[in-house]
Amino acid sequence: MTPVSGPLGSDFVIRPGRPSDAQALAQFAARTWAETFGPDNDPAHLAAHLATAFGEHQQRGELTDPEFRTLLVEQGRILCGYVQVGRREPPACVAGPAPIEIARFYIDQPWHGRGLAQRLMTAAKDTARALGGRTAWLGVWELNPRAIGFYTKCGFLDVGTTDFWVGSDRQTDRVMVAPLDLPPR
Repeated sequence: MTPVSGPLGSDFVIRPGRPSDAQALAQFAARTWAETFGPDNDPAHLAAHLATAFGEHQQRGELTDPEFRTLLVEQGRILCGYVQVGRREPPACVAGPAPIEIARFYIDQPWHGRGLAQRLMTAAKDTARALGGRTAWLGVWELNPRAIGFYTKCGFLDVGTTDFWVGSDRQTDRVMVAPLDLPPR
């Protein structure tokens, strides 16, 4: 576990997800995804995406996948955010060596503006390095300027696009990459 000190004396912990977290993570992930993208998507497409992307069975599979790591941010027993990091075939526009995806990066609304996202990104990059990564990549919806700005601030560069499906609605994600320079030994 990685303790992180928050403002106002709040203590947060970033820890690896466990299979026993599957149900809580599935509910949290579906809710935060719907809150973030629901207002801009057709309800039928949104429902189809949520049904296939965030079930407890799928989260349990991801939590036990040896090529994937899930990090949870908690304050006490409250789940505040999460990120998933792992090996997945990158889009052709990702040219850096040993690419590792940083996926599903979410901080819940009540915790925005407390520095958790920056701390979680540092932990995600450390995890990508531990998986042997030398390049981090991610996809971010082209209509999400707040996230694009955050990733740019974290050292990611826009290198192209890829399709992302929400139900049967094809959308465009910007693909962003950042080198994972190894820390000095």
